Amino acid sequence: MARRLISSGSKFEADIGYSRAVVDGDWVLVSGTTGFNYATMTIEDDVVAQCEQTLKNIEAALKQAGASFKDVVRVHYLITNAEDFEKCWPVVGKVFGEVRPAIVVMVVGLTDPRMKIEIEVTALKRQAVKAKAKAAPRKKARKASRKK
Repeated sequence: MARRLISSGSKFEADIGYSRAVVDGDWVLVSGTTGFNYATMTIEDDVVAQCEQTLKNIEAALKQAGASFKDVVRVHYLITNAEDFEKCWPVVGKVFGEVRPAIVVMVVGLTDPRMKIEIEVTALKRQAVKAKAKAAPRKKARKASRKK
């Protein structure tokens, strides 16, 4: 399967030279994503509103890649104020509560002072993994029948 690049249409992607997400085989790597509304190129001041918009942006990239939040195996949270992360728990818990990916949370400075949170995710397409798992026993059965 060829590597596929996914764009959100954000001017940042063209200006900086990156993709919103890269699909490589069954893996989907979503770049660090912030709370900008790419249609209006605006960002809310509230960290919870930014978190919600960030997750909408990530969900759109995952959907374009043929994946969903259920496929996410790792999340990196970058936040500018440690106390703000707890405010985001209900939002991220609603999305990842049952998925329970591996995470890391880092307090950092972001490139635009309006940004309060940035989220990066890695996903492994479960449908593709399931399909490969089902196909594997058939291959073994064919090899066994050839030996007879």
